[in-house]
Amino acid sequence: METFTAALPVPGSQGSRRRWKYLDNILNRTGPFTDETFAPGIGTIQALERNKILVIGAGGLGCEILKNLALSGFRDIHVIDMGMFVHHVALWSSRLACAGDTIDVSNLNRQFLFREADIGKPKAVVAAEFVEKRVKGVKITPYYGAIQDKDEDYYMQFQQVICGLDSIEARRWINATLINMFDPDNVESFKGQSRVILPTLSSCIECQLDMHAPRAAVPLCTLATIPRQPEHCIEWAHIIAWGEERKGDTLDTDDPEHIAWLYQKAHQRAMEFNIGGVTYSLTQGVVKNIIPAIASTNAIIAASCCNEAFKIATNTNPYLNNYMMYNGDDSIYTYTFEHERKEDCPVCGNLVKDLWVNGNWTLREFIEWMKEQPDTQGLKEPSLSKSGKSLYIQVPGLEQQTRPNLDKKLSELVFEGEEVAVSDRALPVTLRYNFMFKK
Repeated sequence: METFTAALPVPGSQGSRRRWKYLDNILNRTGPFTDETFAPGIGTIQALERNKILVIGAGGLGCEILKNLALSGFRDIHVIDMGMFVHHVALWSSRLACAGDTIDVSNLNRQFLFREADIGKPKAVVAAEFVEKRVKGVKITPYYGAIQDKDEDYYMQFQQVICGLDSIEARRWINATLINMFDPDNVESFKGQSRVILPTLSSCIECQLDMHAPRAAVPLCTLATIPRQPEHCIEWAHIIAWGEERKGDTLDTDDPEHIAWLYQKAHQRAMEFNIGGVTYSLTQGVVKNIIPAIASTNAIIAASCCNEAFKIATNTNPYLNNYMMYNGDDSIYTYTFEHERKEDCPVCGNLVKDLWVNGNWTLREFIEWMKEQPDTQGLKEPSLSKSGKSLYIQVPGLEQQTRPNLDKKLSELVFEGEEVAVSDRALPVTLRYNFMFKK
């Protein structure tokens, strides 16, 4: 077995190895769980340092991930911070707009790489500079902007990608885009999950989508007349008050001024109906359709995620197969299991999925039903077509031509067993279904 003194510099590395004493205890010797391909010593350390890894997101989870990776021996780290998807009001926008995320005062309580002087600066840039100063020898390359700006060649340069994204829609988009690679994780308040995804071999995010309950729809009449929960007041400010009082303004859910305006309106509404619980953080969560993360949950999930990245890069231990869930709502509970891959998954599978529908539904009713289903949640403006014919296309010009189909029955538009393609600006893939009519 190849060994070396931990205090000596490793060829190709910078400076002494004293800081990495405990890491070297793992990398410099075999153990009961090391893979048979594991080769302890200098070669493994240098391979870890050359491992190029991408982190998507530099918020609460991303800060923890960047810190952990740098302290785990990774030296070539890249980070993209894209913010949330911003759905501009401009009609028929065909591209998912992405606002690069900047630091807000509300971030400072848990995103520990940022200081008050950093408010307004790009998260990715500030986080990269902070970690580089604290961990000498690590190189973090930030990118401030949309992940759609990068092409396939950019993503193919990385051995692993770790996704720290706070919305299901964003996770689905990046999962479909990067399915030929990588390793997503996510956090929801006191709950979190980390996953290892082996493309075409293990289940992907889309396969696991039914584990996320779709957001319950609230009737407009409830929002407008009898709100009962703080979320109702926030939705009222979001859907009704904004449209009435700020016509012409595009709501940017990453703009602190916009969120603060919605919070003030929702708070006033809650006071009128003696409803408590409206906070700035909750307003962010409802408007952006996320559950704001807790600092301790971020730390736990980031540690799990980076631990898996380290194991994959070094073969020092078996990696997760393939799903870990954590719940800290009531005491602490963790559970690991293998989530099975769906052969008819529209992203990693290659089969057309049978979809049982009511033939008497109108196309309009079917589209609204699709938006509420667990495995198609996140759809915003779905377009439908079948072989040689457009059923409803939400792009300028074609929308008006196909609009009359919205009020036609499905049985008038589609034959039993006919394949229908569903596309949406929120997904880079097309969902394919065989329409089967319920008897």
